[in-house]
Amino acid sequence: MSTPADAFSFPISPRTLDDWLTHCERLHPVTIDLGLERVAQVWQRLNVVLGTPCDTEDDGREAPVVFTVAGTNGKGSTCAMIENILLAAGFKVGVYGSPHLVHFEERCRVMGVPVQAEDLVPHFEAVEAARGDLALTYFEFTTLAIMRLLALAGLDAAVLEVGLGGRLDAVNVVDADCAIITSIDLDHMEYLGPDREAIGREKVGIARAGRPVIVSDPQPPRSVVDKVETLGGDLWLFGRDFNYSGDRQQWSWAGRHKRFNSMAYPSLRGANQLLNASGVLAALDAMRERLPVSAQAVRTGLASVELPGRFQIIPGQPTLILDVAHNPHAAAALAANLDQMGFAPCTHAVWGAMADKDLAGMVVKLRPVVDAWYCCDLPTARAATAGHLADVVQAVHGPAGQGASMLPKTPSVSTHESPMAALHAALAAAAPTDRIVVFGSFFTVGGVLHAGLPKLNAPHLNASPAVAPGRA
Repeated sequence: MSTPADAFSFPISPRTLDDWLTHCERLHPVTIDLGLERVAQVWQRLNVVLGTPCDTEDDGREAPVVFTVAGTNGKGSTCAMIENILLAAGFKVGVYGSPHLVHFEERCRVMGVPVQAEDLVPHFEAVEAARGDLALTYFEFTTLAIMRLLALAGLDAAVLEVGLGGRLDAVNVVDADCAIITSIDLDHMEYLGPDREAIGREKVGIARAGRPVIVSDPQPPRSVVDKVETLGGDLWLFGRDFNYSGDRQQWSWAGRHKRFNSMAYPSLRGANQLLNASGVLAALDAMRERLPVSAQAVRTGLASVELPGRFQIIPGQPTLILDVAHNPHAAAALAANLDQMGFAPCTHAVWGAMADKDLAGMVVKLRPVVDAWYCCDLPTARAATAGHLADVVQAVHGPAGQGASMLPKTPSVSTHESPMAALHAALAAAAPTDRIVVFGSFFTVGGVLHAGLPKLNAPHLNASPAVAPGRA
């Protein structure tokens, strides 16, 4: 039973994007209310089309090809790679992703550029008019508004990133022309299930009968394979239908119909990005008849793609690394990437995270490479306090911590009121040749990006410590 919308109405008529976002926060009594019934009703009332509907006759309206991307980690990178390759090929492309780092407008890009706040307002107004007495969550309302913008933007392709799970996520009211599933690991278990099989079953809910389903996880749960085969989807498995090889200088990819040899590595750093890129190339191979892409567009797109906060290395003294890793699986990838960097005498970690995450699991993955922890509060009720994070670090590294006796030393641990305060503290303690990694949440990385891209100068190089804001 839906909650009457008037019970959570905005006191005045919203005019700006900020007004609308405040309005959306008040509409529904809970943050997450999984289910598609309410969202599907409003989407139908909006009377716009994204992708090719599976269960209705074509009414002659032009609609962009839709790629829907689900997975535990790697979704944002996958979306950005598809976007950049298609832009390099000359197509008009739009992307929806969440959450944002600093500004809400980051959630929607058209032709590689975040939309303007004022351009979103008419679409919020349309959703408000269409919802009637249905109380949408913040995520549902904003997702519908952005998808309406993309549907009316005259795009050739739209790339939609799943927010949570897949089967019951708001973007799944749109029929994907091509579904992509990246990694599958343990996260959001209270909503998606207790193990990889259950989580995979939720994520594969974005698949459609007779359409490509790209799975770039090298060891997908059996539930994913079984679901696609039962549904009658066109299953593309890593290692069977596409694969990659490479050395320290270059890499190659082969799929069912195409092969790309001697490519430069993607500009997004990290060994895990080759798995993401492989899934992207499989998706483009699967959609080659509707969106033909040249080898040069692939090379250009992968070589120039950018995405803030995904093992983003900012040169300075010390070096700064930004990564939104927020679960043990992503933390393990971050640890591996840090280990493969050049030598740094000391690694300082600025860490803020949500309380519902596997906090100890994240620390366990990173403890071999972190020498000092700067735990910080985040500006959301969902976050763990800095004090609780510090307790987790000390528990993992203390006598009761698993394998603690094998560690060379116990790291220092401190608490701070914000990510920027933690960054200042890390900088004050760091030598020019050290490195500082900021990770754990979009809120953590976003917290050090509000004033622009930080450029670090250790206090040893100046009379006083400095974090100089600036735009790259």
